Amino acid sequence: MNIENNKYPIRKRTRLKEYDYSNNAYYFITICVLNKKEVLGSVENDSVVLNKYGKTVEDVLLKLPARFKSIEIDYYVIMPNHIYCVLILDNDNTGNRKSISNIIGAFKSITTIELHKMGFQEFRWQKSFYDRIIRNEKELFNIRQYIDQNPLRWELEKDNPENLEM
Repeated sequence: MNIENNKYPIRKRTRLKEYDYSNNAYYFITICVLNKKEVLGSVENDSVVLNKYGKTVEDVLLKLPARFKSIEIDYYVIMPNHIYCVLILDNDNTGNRKSISNIIGAFKSITTIELHKMGFQEFRWQKSFYDRIIRNEKELFNIRQYIDQNPLRWELEKDNPENLEM
């Protein structure tokens, strides 16, 4: 199907073909606010200052391991218009295998509902999300450092969306 027959553009596949996203692994996740609107807070003096919407998003993120026993939040930062986090998925001791897509879908749904309840009816996440399967300790170290330094680079990179992905 091409754009002439469909009102929506054809999206590039973001997931690895033939990979089972319920496999135990560390995943680097990026989730963006629709149209990169800066609605979750601000960056002041190289630090993120979350507003009430950003704090609600953070609260939902931190409660995900209680909802999904198979995950752990390893590292994260909530920026004004996107989120970076490292999720550790371990489905070995759970009776109900969940995939990264299931978990991110629930997160996006819960946060959207909560922000709408707060009166922010226009809030939307961008469709889909970016993920990277973290393959080794060096890569994990570099991603954690990237997350830590993200607020420091905000003023330099916020207008360059291609820099949202490592």
